[in-house]
Amino acid sequence: MEWVLNPEVWVALITLTALEVVLGIDNVIFISVLTGRLPPVQQASARRLGLLLAMGTRLALLFSLFWLTKLTAPLFTAFAVEISLRDLVLILGGMFLVAKSTTEIHGKIEEEASPGDTAVVAASYAGVVVQIAIIDIVFSLDSVITAIGMTSMVGVMAAAIVIAILFMMGFSGVVSHYVDQHPTLKILALSFLILIGVALVGEGLDMHIPKGYIYFAMTYALAVEMVNMRLRNLRAARKKMA
Repeated sequence: MEWVLNPEVWVALITLTALEVVLGIDNVIFISVLTGRLPPVQQASARRLGLLLAMGTRLALLFSLFWLTKLTAPLFTAFAVEISLRDLVLILGGMFLVAKSTTEIHGKIEEEASPGDTAVVAASYAGVVVQIAIIDIVFSLDSVITAIGMTSMVGVMAAAIVIAILFMMGFSGVVSHYVDQHPTLKILALSFLILIGVALVGEGLDMHIPKGYIYFAMTYALAVEMVNMRLRNLRAARKKMA
């Protein structure tokens, strides 16, 4: 029980929990976008299952520390860049994220162009869960490796992961509902995921793009969109009063 009175443990736990939440934002957005195509009665359970898969993946990777250290060993060289297993996961995951987000944007535009088209079919529950599981591996790998670089206390890292996932489970429904209610925010979220995908591919090719730049750009874009939403609401209210 000495850890309870150790301030270093609590500082590490709070810092890692905050880090896991921040690194998990893109995961929550991706899950919200995917589950938005499911029937309303299935969306909540799919979000919870997706986040539970994320927690399981991160804990499994965390307790495989020795295996993780081998991920950075070069497998081959391409275009003068040494590619490891971790790099391959990041590259393939980033490409999947870019492709999926682009497809979702295209589908959203098609829906708006043909609102009466009955050819638009809701996604299957199993298909959504499989896609969430695939991208969870990428996000979890990046998150766990970052956490390992910050502390050597495995128990603290595991606790931070569990707390962060439980926190995200509590707010994923709010995020999903808000994104679904505002189509422009959904496009913005998908654009954010494309940026994350490009950053993952760049990371895999040893071209490091600080995520702070991406988060700042998206925060700025979100702030501008919130102002636009406020203006649209004011105009709509004025038309009703006229």
